Amino acid sequence: MSPPAASAAPPKRENLWLNIFCNAVFPALVLSFLSKEHRLGPKWALILALSVPLAYGLYDLVVRRKWNVFSIIGVVSTALTGGLGLMKISGFWFAVKEAAVPLVLGAAIVLTLRTRQPLVRTLVCNESVLNMPKVEAALEAAGTRAGFDALLVRVSWIVAGSFLLSAVLNFVLALRIMKSPAGTPAFAEELGRLTAVSYVVILVPSLAIMMVAMWRLLGGLEKLTGLKGDELFHAPPPKKAA
Repeated sequence: MSPPAASAAPPKRENLWLNIFCNAVFPALVLSFLSKEHRLGPKWALILALSVPLAYGLYDLVVRRKWNVFSIIGVVSTALTGGLGLMKISGFWFAVKEAAVPLVLGAAIVLTLRTRQPLVRTLVCNESVLNMPKVEAALEAAGTRAGFDALLVRVSWIVAGSFLLSAVLNFVLALRIMKSPAGTPAFAEELGRLTAVSYVVILVPSLAIMMVAMWRLLGGLEKLTGLKGDELFHAPPPKKAA
């Protein structure tokens, strides 16, 4: 008798930090430090900055059969930032662009609440962090699916609030820093300063609100599923024998 066929290996989980780096950090670094004329210049820096989130998103679409929200945001935001720089527009419209991306994302979180795939599930119920198959099975066993849907609505409004705060802070900060005409060396320097300052002024309070959202989500999941703490997350991979 032939041995039973080995079961297919589960798909490799996505690395969340690699996702963030490729779709947000890398484009920002390229536009900040390589867009000066004596380096790559605005046009080639924009092409390089777009290439990585675009390639990452296409990889997810082909291999994992899903749209990567972070890649879409990264491509749109990078294209707007670099495109506005090439068009040499005023700092006011650059500030509008900086506010538009988180504002649109926050609106999308609220507008997709009643759809089959709420955006908040991608952001806070990320399968690379939470063991969603186990959570889904526990919800079904406990009969608390409706409670989970209500929990997602509450968390969605908290996350949307973090993006609204980010939009306001982005606009004010860009308006105060971006004074030079786009496409000039001074504009590139101001863009680098804006990127650096935004990590403290914008990222810290936004992350604090996101942490509140995650705390509410995890606390709610523990009550709805009966799972405790580490049971909500993927088990660490077994250590290889020496």
